[in-house]
Amino acid sequence: MSRTIPTINTHRLTLRGMRPEDFKRYAEIWAMPEVVQHISGEPWPKSKAWDAFLRNAGHWQITGFGQWAIHRHRAPEMSGQVGFFYAKRDLGEDFDSYPEAGWVLCPDAHGQGLGMEAARAAHDWFDRVVTGHLVCMIAPEHAASLRIAEALGYQVMRDATYAEAPVRLLARKGPPQ
Repeated sequence: MSRTIPTINTHRLTLRGMRPEDFKRYAEIWAMPEVVQHISGEPWPKSKAWDAFLRNAGHWQITGFGQWAIHRHRAPEMSGQVGFFYAKRDLGEDFDSYPEAGWVLCPDAHGQGLGMEAARAAHDWFDRVVTGHLVCMIAPEHAASLRIAEALGYQVMRDATYAEAPVRLLARKGPPQ
């Protein structure tokens, strides 16, 4: 089975499928303490980044959706990733049964509204092409990601623990009205 990963352009960004030449930057981003601070707290070794990079590529082939590389226009390297995936985290059928949304930006892209722009473009695509219920998991202290989730129509389901850390589970039944 072969699927084409769509390219999405916004005013300041291009979301596109990850390419082999993106891996070096991908691994650099996931090794940054500021990036993983609210995710795992531990920078990723190159081997873990490689596993996740391959999983992103395979996800598009198996499910028809996945994560895009985020590129700022006229920037030479990716600035992060955004999209959807099944993580199967054992957090309950009301969470694990649905696609999970996620967004990650490198620190020099923070505070410019780029996360919102990328996440909104990805969700607009999902609402047109895939449709349906989505979930996301965010550290309760990660105010910027919680603001993005709220703007996209996510509502708190419950607080939980994942990988020995507190997390907030959110759900979105469709686009905000």
